[in-house]
Amino acid sequence: MPIQPTSRIWHNGNLIPWDKAQIHVMSHVVHYGSSVFEGIRCYAQPEGAAVFRLPEHMQRLLDSAKIYRMPLPYSLDQLSSATVELIEANGVAPCYVRPIAFRGYGELGVNPKNSPVEVYIANYPWGKYVAGDAADVCISSWNRLAPNTMPSLAKAGANYMNSQLIRMEADVNGYVEGIALDVNGHLSEGSGENLFLVRNGVLYTSPLANSVLSGITRDSVLTIARHLGIPVVEQSLPRELIYIADEVFFTGTAAEVTPIRSVDRIVVADGNPGPITRQLADEFFGIANGLKPDRFGWLTPVNVNADQPVSV
Repeated sequence: MPIQPTSRIWHNGNLIPWDKAQIHVMSHVVHYGSSVFEGIRCYAQPEGAAVFRLPEHMQRLLDSAKIYRMPLPYSLDQLSSATVELIEANGVAPCYVRPIAFRGYGELGVNPKNSPVEVYIANYPWGKYVAGDAADVCISSWNRLAPNTMPSLAKAGANYMNSQLIRMEADVNGYVEGIALDVNGHLSEGSGENLFLVRNGVLYTSPLANSVLSGITRDSVLTIARHLGIPVVEQSLPRELIYIADEVFFTGTAAEVTPIRSVDRIVVADGNPGPITRQLADEFFGIANGLKPDRFGWLTPVNVNADQPVSV
């Protein structure tokens, strides 16, 4: 989806015009991919709008930066407050929020320590990430990053070169998305989504050790499932299990809860979203859109006149 500019972007503590948010071509990040980032959604509510799990996203940004020895000069509270300030200043909701920290203009070379850390937060209108009611996907020929090569727990720009290969391969072969295996051949995740399977009433997902990003939406779905009494198992999953699953779906900030209709052109059950997928999606969207109680304390209100939420 094309980016729709807003009026302002937050940069190093200040709101600046959108068009002034520029970096030099010789910045470290351009050459070495030295960035960490987040993707956050702000949802319309019956009375205004709210950011979904803002502190958890900003904590993951800080964690990613720490892994890459990229000290951020802002606290969790400061980053969260900056996000609310930006959304209210731009007056745009619902919206997608993109915080990013990177090594800027200083020195070239693999060691980034003498290149300054820049922090930006942008927000802009953004709708559904995966078109349609369900996705047709494939198992990618590209594996997820092997342990002790690139840190899967860090949401880093460089990691997403692997994601680009997975997504482009799926696209040229007529699929909406690809699912990567880990280095041992177990199911890992999509190019930008965590993966869930349902079989015999049990909800399965791969553990973080299978080169899986610690997804905020993943955690939300696991929390909801346990609250609803759905059995949950986190374990390494063989590839073939996905072909005989009763239900399969993606989760992610962008993907939200997206049912999967087929894998490698093998239809999942009858091709329609299954009952557990629908139950989890109904609860997730109900909370996010303010149509159900925020029983887990996931919403941060913002003072914006938002488009009204739609019941899902």
